[in-house]
Amino acid sequence: MLDLVTDLAVTLGYAAVGIVLMGIGAVLVDLATPGSLRHLIWDERNANAAILLASNLVAVGTIATTAIVASDGDFLRGIGSTAGYGFIGLLVMTVAFVVLDMATPGKLGELLVHPEPHPAVWISAVVHLAVGAIIAAAIL
Repeated sequence: MLDLVTDLAVTLGYAAVGIVLMGIGAVLVDLATPGSLRHLIWDERNANAAILLASNLVAVGTIATTAIVASDGDFLRGIGSTAGYGFIGLLVMTVAFVVLDMATPGKLGELLVHPEPHPAVWISAVVHLAVGAIIAAAIL
C-alpha cells in the first residue's frame, strides 16, 4: 500500500511540473501574439491561435514525458530534469520564434492570429514540435 501512495505522490509531482511548464508555454505564446490568446481561441474560435498554442503544449509535453521516462524511476533526478529540460525547451522555442519572426515579412505574431487561415501558423507550429523533438532526443 505504501508503494501505491508513493507512486501516486510521484505522479502528482510530475503532473504539477508538467502543468506549470505548459502554463508558462501558454503565457509565452500569449505574449508573442497580439490580443488575448484566451479570447482569440475560445471567443473568436481562431484556428491559427489554437494551432500555435496546441503545438507548444505538445512540444512541452513531449519534453516532459521524455525526461520522466529517462529518469529511470529516480524521482529527484526526474523532477529536476523535467523542470530543467522543460525550461530549456521553452527558451529554445522562444528564440526560434524570434528568429522565424526576423526571417519573415511583417510581424509573425500578427499573422499567426489572423482570423483567416494562414500558412505561417503551420511553419511556426512545426518549429515548436521540432524543438520539442530535439530537446527530447537530447535527453535520451
